[in-house]
Amino acid sequence: MFVKTIVPSLIISYLTFGSCLTFAQGGPAPPPPPPGAGPGAPRAGRPLPGLSQEELAFFNEGVSRFLEIDSVSGTQPGATGSGLGPRFNLNSCAGCHAFPAPGGSSPQLNPQIPMATNFGATNTIPAFIQQNGPVRVARFVKNSDGTPDGGVHDLFVVTGRSDAAGCTIAQPDFATAAAQNNLSLRIPTPVFGAGLIEAIMDSTILANKSANAQLKAQLGIAGHENRNANDGTITRFGWKAQNKSLEIFGGEAYNVEQGVTNEVFPTERDETPGCGFNATPEDHTDTTATSILQSISDVTGFAAFMRFLAPPQPAPDNPSIVNGRQLFAQIGCSACHTAVLITGNAASPALRTQQVYLYSDLLVHAMGSGLADGVAQGTAQGNEWRTAPLWGLGQRIFFLHDGRTSDLGQAIAAHSSPGSEANAVVAAYNALTVAAKQDIQNFLRSL
Repeated sequence: MFVKTIVPSLIISYLTFGSCLTFAQGGPAPPPPPPGAGPGAPRAGRPLPGLSQEELAFFNEGVSRFLEIDSVSGTQPGATGSGLGPRFNLNSCAGCHAFPAPGGSSPQLNPQIPMATNFGATNTIPAFIQQNGPVRVARFVKNSDGTPDGGVHDLFVVTGRSDAAGCTIAQPDFATAAAQNNLSLRIPTPVFGAGLIEAIMDSTILANKSANAQLKAQLGIAGHENRNANDGTITRFGWKAQNKSLEIFGGEAYNVEQGVTNEVFPTERDETPGCGFNATPEDHTDTTATSILQSISDVTGFAAFMRFLAPPQPAPDNPSIVNGRQLFAQIGCSACHTAVLITGNAASPALRTQQVYLYSDLLVHAMGSGLADGVAQGTAQGNEWRTAPLWGLGQRIFFLHDGRTSDLGQAIAAHSSPGSEANAVVAAYNALTVAAKQDIQNFLRSL
């Protein structure tokens, strides 16, 4: 197994690029800037405060694995990680989760464009993949016989690459799927603060679900938890809260998005003869390593990085932000976007009994026909989505599950459509003055 050593200066560079929002104290607040705009360093990408030296070492090792670039067998210049393909969407975790720092969401310039022909590949770029982003993943809603599909159909194949001689598989027919309205597109979810989310107890989520029941009923808000079918506990990661843990989340993404088999998902998704170039699982614990950090699998490293990755820091308050925060609660946004939940008795003191300002109830809610994708995952139905955590919203470029807009007002408006639990709240927002709406957007941009 290839083990990449951490380069501190590289991490520092990732912590100093990007942008942060600043607001003048007093006087009228400026309008919210374009997504991700503004000078300064990102307010995200750092390790949690209070980590032990050992936890910080695992975090740093996880960063190196997250940044690693893969090729088919690790032989290509600049792509020394092994296991890419036979089908894949990108060649690095940090390529998708890039902005405003590793662990975030899609960058402005889509790295999937050059990936189509990397190292001689002969892929066609699907119409829904554009130069100016976002990074997207495609699912098919139904199989050709009309039965439910819902699985990821990777954009690219290794056919034609100089490190995949003999493999001749074809890309999926995305044009036909689009013409038949059979596509569900999603963008990367940020993983900032993921360890804190993992450490929130099921009982805390359920207690919050039951809180303010009368107000929620008046607003038409229900929502329910998604659950693991085996142990019955609450799942919470992914657009439909379909994944239970960070190991499962990372292992599935490694196999599905990059095609790298691993100890969590050890089977190639495409076993066409002539396209399997490595022994499986390609990512695994190295029992011959001389240190614990060198022995861990990439998936273990990914989980450590996400678990110990701090949440984004909010921008400083000003009068507009304070008023926007109050209005956000008054019109009912906080009925789903719960401001704070508390973690339980986590093994790591840095994660134990912490206030988590995630602005999410971690439940799935019916969001109406306008946002429905027809894909069910666990107990989440085709029109249901997890309440997206809002921390870090001020430095995201693309909004909603498919990245359809970079306009925050349009994203709010899209919450309202026939069958959406947010209809009453969006109506209350629409009834506000222009200045009041601006204050709410300024507040959201401060997160």
